[in-house]
Amino acid sequence: MNNKPQDVKPGVPVICCSGVTRTYKEGPSELTIFSDISLTVAAGETVAIVGSSGAGKTTLLNLLGGLDRPSSGHIEICGRDIHRMSEAGRARFRNRHLGFVYQFHHLLPEFSALENVMMPCTLGGMSPQSAAGKAQQLLARVGLEKRLEHKPGELSGGERQRVAIARALVNEPECVLMDEPTGNLDEQTGESVRRLIESLRDQLGIAFVMVTHDMKMANSLGRVLRLEQGRLEEAVGGG
Repeated sequence: MNNKPQDVKPGVPVICCSGVTRTYKEGPSELTIFSDISLTVAAGETVAIVGSSGAGKTTLLNLLGGLDRPSSGHIEICGRDIHRMSEAGRARFRNRHLGFVYQFHHLLPEFSALENVMMPCTLGGMSPQSAAGKAQQLLARVGLEKRLEHKPGELSGGERQRVAIARALVNEPECVLMDEPTGNLDEQTGESVRRLIESLRDQLGIAFVMVTHDMKMANSLGRVLRLEQGRLEEAVGGG
């Protein structure tokens, strides 16, 4: 891992947001989800974003990942303004620099664990042989070296989430965005995923930004931010 050519300058934040606002039209009026949000995430930093349901946490994560556009403000990922790119350019950039993990794993059911993890590499132009080698390494790292050929329906919930985490890491991104990664798991399985995320963070030096209601998970990360009433602020007393 961490052997791809880096095109991110040393010292440049992985994420830098300034004055970000997101509004939606509701008939003749506008609904403001949040306004004037600023956020900087350094390389290797881990950040949890907490807050009540409906506060806009997932909306913010989608903006950071280039899946949605801000109504105003700027978002730079690895020094690049992703919203000034074409749609195709933004997709290529996401594939190279960002990983995504969701509450529901979104694995393709007709493909094996190995094939699901290979997919970001092959989409990026890597040969199938090289992609398979990288995917196998990641699956071994998350403890699934004996489940390579199993399809998602043959895996437990925790195993499926481990496959999703491996898929997010396979292109060695600068940042992984995670939306409630333990929210659909029982307590014991969620705890194993929490330990895995902590271990990968420490081993790989990748930045993680996680939306979660799991305060144990949030408090295990480096910073906890609370999004409430349209404002993003440092959480007091660990959330």
